[in-house]
Amino acid sequence: QVQLVESGGGLVEAGGSLRLSCAASGSIFSINLMGWYRQTPGKQRELVATIISDGRINYADSVKGRATISRDNAKNTVYLQMNSLKPEDTAVYYCNAEIRHTDSSGSFRYWGQGTQVTVSS
Repeated sequence: QVQLVESGGGLVEAGGSLRLSCAASGSIFSINLMGWYRQTPGKQRELVATIISDGRINYADSVKGRATISRDNAKNTVYLQMNSLKPEDTAVYYCNAEIRHTDSSGSFRYWGQGTQVTVSS
């Protein structure tokens, strides 16, 4: 099995910064895509940023220029640095990873438990 454990959420004032971390552990052969999504009550979970093993990165328009996603493959960890935070960034942030368990298996998608980010105005 695989676990994704997020950390780094909390309460921050508008204009501040946060760094989220997500570490994957368990039966992991390789991780293709790692990313962050967020969700607010009554809304669908939305993409924040993703990073693929070859380095390709994708950001949601709403965070471009304010967010930086990175990963440490040796630690199976993905990070999200968020700057110039806005109240509308308030959400539960979820880590996501597409993981292969063996060299011959397909990829399986896993989610973390979520970490709350609250930005006060």
